[in-house]
Amino acid sequence: MTSTTEPTEPLSVEQLSGTTLLRFATAGSVDDGKSTLVGRLLHDSKSVLTDQLEAVAHASRSRGQDAPDLALLTDGLRAEREQGITIDVAYRYFATARRRFILADTPGHVQYTRNMVTGASTAELTVILVDARNGVVEQTRRHAAIAALLRVPHVVLAVNKMDLVDYQESVFAAIAEEFTAYASELGVPEITAIPISALAGDNVVDPSANMDWYGGPTFLEHLETVPVTHDLATCHARLPVQYVIRPQTAEHPDYRGYAGQIAAGAFRVGEEVTVLPSGRTSKISGIDLLGEPVDVAWTTQSVTVLLEDDIDISRGDLIVPSKDAPATTQDIEATVCHVADAALTIGHRVLLKHGTRTVKAIVKDIPSRLTLDDLSLHPHPGHLVANDIGRVKIRTAEPLPVDAYADSRRTGSFILIDPADGTTLTAGMVGESFASPEPVKTAADDDGWDF
Repeated sequence: MTSTTEPTEPLSVEQLSGTTLLRFATAGSVDDGKSTLVGRLLHDSKSVLTDQLEAVAHASRSRGQDAPDLALLTDGLRAEREQGITIDVAYRYFATARRRFILADTPGHVQYTRNMVTGASTAELTVILVDARNGVVEQTRRHAAIAALLRVPHVVLAVNKMDLVDYQESVFAAIAEEFTAYASELGVPEITAIPISALAGDNVVDPSANMDWYGGPTFLEHLETVPVTHDLATCHARLPVQYVIRPQTAEHPDYRGYAGQIAAGAFRVGEEVTVLPSGRTSKISGIDLLGEPVDVAWTTQSVTVLLEDDIDISRGDLIVPSKDAPATTQDIEATVCHVADAALTIGHRVLLKHGTRTVKAIVKDIPSRLTLDDLSLHPHPGHLVANDIGRVKIRTAEPLPVDAYADSRRTGSFILIDPADGTTLTAGMVGESFASPEPVKTAADDDGWDF
């Protein structure tokens, strides 16, 4: 297998504009080597500036280390470097000739599980690290459950520290089999297992000479080739209105546009649309993109939409195709991950932020809390504490046009906010907790691991 290491020359704007973007997050238990893996990935793919590497080398020497500690490329907080753990989500941006990346290195300690929710909420791929010496542990299962709840399309199981188990294939295969069975039960759609040593660089960017039994892609090669395209034809088109543009100038006396970032799907000039929650309808008379008129616009593009009719539209409204409009409701049942230190209780009065709209709401019931060990439900816990995952029923003061999270990660999600101080309390996902699980292969179904 040839190396995927890229040239040291920086990529041009033209080269970058022709590549796709992958958002991915790393997760795992404490000391599984997440930050070291990220540092190794950045270093070996030539994505580290000279001054950054010199700063890491200096910090490593001051700690009595002979070689640069690549984990320091992401662990930037003083407390992180002193304790040798990741506390906050560290975002890194880098690119190869084949793809651009936004990476979120998330903490592994159980008390920072909520930070993993933040990092993985927009990810198209989640990397879950496992120490080859310890195998699948409780925090591994917790992160797999969060990835499943967030409907992350791709999960990579990186079995790290293979150098400390003499690169044994049997160790890797046993861990991969256990994790795959658990994640498949959760409904994770795609799981790829890769044996690595982040410290030594085995199978991170370059193939490992120590694991000739593994014939699959390196970590970077998989990141560069995993599909991230979405079929826009199957998406529910949604445009949350962020701002109403009315210049009222001599040049544009009657201009009235509705600006926002398209959350899902595509919109076309001439299409009949409905504005929610009012339910009023009109047709798109024009779409402006970067100051230029276009006939069609799609997901993640920031646009201004013009309608044929003058309709009372303001920030927080949702523009949708009339033939594919979601129902509005004041009663929402969802799976949530509680992220605040203060508990969430029945009767709790909160603010619910959905898209660009924020409304008053009350927690009517907490039917269950998820037990990660066996995926059982603890009925009627009465409250949720930090890092708990559970089901809640919420009543909002105003109708909201919500999708099921399974249909749209953007318009099927929300957060609960403390109205007293603005603290984020809970991250919520509307609808069913987990996807329907895929059948798990048995040994009789396959002669061995499909690398």
